[in-house]
Amino acid sequence: MALCAFAALCLGVVMVNSANLMVAPVQSIDDQPARITLGSILESRAAKYMALAVAAFALGCLIPVRRLADIAQSPSMRRVFWVVLPAVVVGLLGFCLLVYLPLLEDPKNGAHRWIKPIPGVDFSMQPSEVAKWALVPIIAFYAAVRANELPRLFAGLIPAMCIVGLVAGVIVIEDLGTGFLVAVVACVVLLAAGASLWQFLIFGLIGGAGTAWAILSNTYRVNRVKAFLDPYQNPETIGFHSIQSLIAIHNGRGFGTGLGEGLQKRGYLPEDHTDYIFAIICEELGIAGASLVVFIFIAMLLAGFSIARREENHFLRLWAVGIIATVGLQALMNLFVVTGMAPPKGIALPLISYGGTGWVLTALSLGVLVSINRSQEDAQREAPAASPGGLLGAA
Repeated sequence: MALCAFAALCLGVVMVNSANLMVAPVQSIDDQPARITLGSILESRAAKYMALAVAAFALGCLIPVRRLADIAQSPSMRRVFWVVLPAVVVGLLGFCLLVYLPLLEDPKNGAHRWIKPIPGVDFSMQPSEVAKWALVPIIAFYAAVRANELPRLFAGLIPAMCIVGLVAGVIVIEDLGTGFLVAVVACVVLLAAGASLWQFLIFGLIGGAGTAWAILSNTYRVNRVKAFLDPYQNPETIGFHSIQSLIAIHNGRGFGTGLGEGLQKRGYLPEDHTDYIFAIICEELGIAGASLVVFIFIAMLLAGFSIARREENHFLRLWAVGIIATVGLQALMNLFVVTGMAPPKGIALPLISYGGTGWVLTALSLGVLVSINRSQEDAQREAPAASPGGLLGAA
């Protein structure tokens, strides 16, 4: 898990720097074209975000997850469950709504997705990213405490889906892709916890209707669907992103144009260092670069699945499942968008697309997985000393 996270971050830093190479005005015939150097990479903003992400990963590895699980499932917590949970959810919703607060809002391209928590400092963050990762342990906590009631519709599933609907609904106002991801991951966690699949059909219909309304009520989103169905019908407007992304992938052919030598990033492909970074990887590194990205995420998911499968604590197992589902589904959504297999949406490639908040919180969550794994190993070492039955049970 650590190697995969570090490899993704390194690839992200290199490719973000490559995507940011711009064509400068020629001053004289002696001017040299911009090149990627080790010094330019280490001094870049992306490298600083990577350092923060590595520190967040290390912090996640040190989180005492077993102690948190004991507190979450303790009798005292069960007594105040209906006080603590609503307070946490309301706090999370309030944090998401900060994007509309005049003192903190930082609108970009007409969208209110960012805030500037420190006035006067060139740093912004996305509350939806915080909500995306915070909702995973919240739903895992709910499912662990209400495990016996979860298969029951009114006593178990409906309160959980109300929480999911509120958080995802607030996010969908400005970011349909992230809101959809949050809702799907929460449903995966609830299903893994023992919720009835048939009961989800009811909420699936409600969620589908809500998604359709969110798309049809917004001209911008309708145009994205049209661009997905036929980008060449409007190649210079709504289909521009998709077409330029496919051109970048085509330009890479088998071996790529070479690091830093891509053409599409030079004013043709918008969002080349964020949402469409995979297209730049395909163009410059070819099939090898694309395969490396896919391999990193497959290895990461297999490692995470192995950790979740061995976990015996209900809360920690569900938390691990939520982390794995978030990384895997987000990566899949991004790859589908970049390759023209899904409508364009603002969804990043985890740990590779440029984004400080996304890198730090994703790395922190993957560090939690490592902490779960490390505590599993400690428990296994202590089990034989505790009693012979523990050894037999583990076997």
